[in-house]
Amino acid sequence: MATLNDDYLKYPERSYGMDHDRYEWSMLQNRKAVEWPNEKKIALWVNVGLQFFPLNQKGIPFKVPGGMTKPYPDLRHYSLRDYGNRVGIYRFLKAFDNYDITPTFAMNTRLAERIPYLANTIIERGDEIMCHGFDMDKLHYGGQDPSEEKELIKMSLDRLRNLTGQDITGWISPAKNESENTPDILAENGINHFCDWVNDDMPYEFNTKNGMLTAMPLPTELDDYFIINNNLHSAEDWADQVDDAFEFLLQESKSSGGRVLGLNIHPWVLGQPHRIQYLERVLEKLGSHADVWSTSAVSIANTWKNQQN
Repeated sequence: MATLNDDYLKYPERSYGMDHDRYEWSMLQNRKAVEWPNEKKIALWVNVGLQFFPLNQKGIPFKVPGGMTKPYPDLRHYSLRDYGNRVGIYRFLKAFDNYDITPTFAMNTRLAERIPYLANTIIERGDEIMCHGFDMDKLHYGGQDPSEEKELIKMSLDRLRNLTGQDITGWISPAKNESENTPDILAENGINHFCDWVNDDMPYEFNTKNGMLTAMPLPTELDDYFIINNNLHSAEDWADQVDDAFEFLLQESKSSGGRVLGLNIHPWVLGQPHRIQYLERVLEKLGSHADVWSTSAVSIANTWKNQQN
């Protein structure tokens, strides 16, 4: 039987709670309470994934969740994703306006390039646009050449900023996947808040070599794709789980300060005619609730940050 080397359990960082220095380990209930504007209890962040999945995906280093699954050309899944950007998104926009919801749009740069009409529709609304990487087949991953990743992030941000005219400061990686260098490169390129780490219910400070980022709480557990396509629950189940999360966070906020409810949704999933009613059900309740502040990711990040001193 082979034996382990003596250095197998030696780590570069060994500290209370974790083995890295990216952020301070702390318990949620021990942190400074946050106050949202107008004494609201819940900051509602509806994050819409506007994505481009290439038909000829390379899958390096893995096939992205939601991507093509069948031999090329997988038109069944490619056209379904395209449905979201042709049909489902406009049902989303109508619902947002009907229920007074302020969405944030996480957009692949390649999608903005390929479908100017869609990009211009979002731009004209004036909502926050976050960069969702270049496309859903351009992953950031451990072992990736740092110079390659630097070029990819800079290209994605420069092109999207030029196309939208926005000073884009938010980021979510395709598949929420990172290399060990991703946060450092993001900070170097003017990103202030990012959404790849799903280990908290509130924003927190994240250390990089190029300054501080704000890590934003966008839970996979309430993601429509994760619940419906991965866990094989119904759209009604998704709506029930969002409602459960909201009611719990609302009760928690009464003793612990403001909370964030982040909903990551996709127009090719919930924008279907048999599912849109459940998104509308959720938005109707949240949009009309007296304790809910519907706002953008950047507003949540900045409001939280301003109360940390």
